Amino acid sequence: MNTNAPDLEWMENVTYDELSLGQTARLLRTVTLEDIQAFAAVSGDINPAHLNAEYADATMFHGVIAHGMLGAALISALFGTRFPGPGTIYLGQELKFTKPVRIGDTLTVLATVSEKDDEKKRVKMDCLVTNQKGEVVLKGDARLMPPTQKVRVPKVNAPQIQLFDPEARLKELLARADGLEAVRCAVVHPCDAGSLSGAIDAAAHGLIVPVLIGPEGRIRRVAEEAGIDLEGVEIVSVEHSHAAAELAAGMAARREVEIVMKGSLHTDELLKAVLAQAPLRTGRRLSHVFRFDVPLYPKPIIVTDAAINIQPTLAEKADIIQNAIEFACIMGNERPKVAILSAVETVTPSIPSTIDAAALCKMADRGQIKGGLLDGPLAFDNAISMEAVRIKGIASDVAGQADILAVPNLESGNMVAKQLEYMAGASGSGLVLGARVPIALTSRADGPMARVASAVLALLAAHDQRKRQAENAWKQG
Repeated sequence: MNTNAPDLEWMENVTYDELSLGQTARLLRTVTLEDIQAFAAVSGDINPAHLNAEYADATMFHGVIAHGMLGAALISALFGTRFPGPGTIYLGQELKFTKPVRIGDTLTVLATVSEKDDEKKRVKMDCLVTNQKGEVVLKGDARLMPPTQKVRVPKVNAPQIQLFDPEARLKELLARADGLEAVRCAVVHPCDAGSLSGAIDAAAHGLIVPVLIGPEGRIRRVAEEAGIDLEGVEIVSVEHSHAAAELAAGMAARREVEIVMKGSLHTDELLKAVLAQAPLRTGRRLSHVFRFDVPLYPKPIIVTDAAINIQPTLAEKADIIQNAIEFACIMGNERPKVAILSAVETVTPSIPSTIDAAALCKMADRGQIKGGLLDGPLAFDNAISMEAVRIKGIASDVAGQADILAVPNLESGNMVAKQLEYMAGASGSGLVLGARVPIALTSRADGPMARVASAVLALLAAHDQRKRQAENAWKQG
């Protein structure tokens, strides 16, 4: 054992014999919102006074406060790690909570030896917790059995807690739609509970005015079985999914709706109907974007194309990337960083995707792809991890901080997307771009939040389309 290692790496206890009456120790900690959220997650105490700012503002405390036992946990931390330290057995505690603890308060925990029992080798500690103003927020007595043998042990880093609240992320996304008028949306063949409830939930959030297109009897049966209220909702009855897709595409071409939303029909069936309508074509390839909030990544990330283009050509990849860049701009990113993925970060003739990546970067240099900052080929780790970038010595303004992941083909993109969702705990939403109207495209496995999130993306894209049309009309007029 190297006893010359820095003290910061070791914990050394204070034995019973080394303790004396009046001896003290302190611990300081500034309370953050993340501390409160972590304590709620571990304890299960989700009292809204600790987590809901709107609710907390209306209480006698006029704001979010920390759990009382969070302060008690800091006392325990002092006992277990410093004073008396490793080997201490916590026998009991009496506490009185005197003032609320708020986000940003710096707490000082003071423990003082007040009694010693030489026969039983036990001590009593006076405990006092004060805030940065010197106000007492917590006080009491603790009974301990201190260690009798001296030990010095290496510190063990506590597991890192990654706080991720999908509902909070959805609220942030919904906030982007504040003030935007709901638009008419053709919901194509919503003949299962998931797609029907997703459309009605989106309407309840003020995102869309749904027009349900499909067999009316079947839609109403689904609604009745799922407890979904369809009062006041427009239904256009057609016999089957093919007819629903054709009618929805026709309505979009005539500007009777501004969003198309996929229900319980095959994606190919819907997109074929859209492409059959000349007014909906833009001359650009249709492509899909996933927008993910990932717990371990500091910002939303877009994956494209993982749903439509199976093995895109170089020209099709250029369209796919351009669609994603324009979508990122709609979401508020003025110059998104695009990582063009492959298995390696070097141009390798035996790996065609690396050749495409290099060509796409040159196309961006020549203005054939506009609005984004491109780099590639990049392996997945180099695209999203600054540590991987540092280790491999990659010089890039994109590597390690990508906003968009452009995948080589549908297979790899689908794997990336599903791994982010099912293994990394990401919450996602999706949209089809490249037509005159946005198409909200969700999976049968998607939950209500994902469907509402997709409706938000579609609404933002629809309003951007309105803006472009108004600008073009002004220029022509």
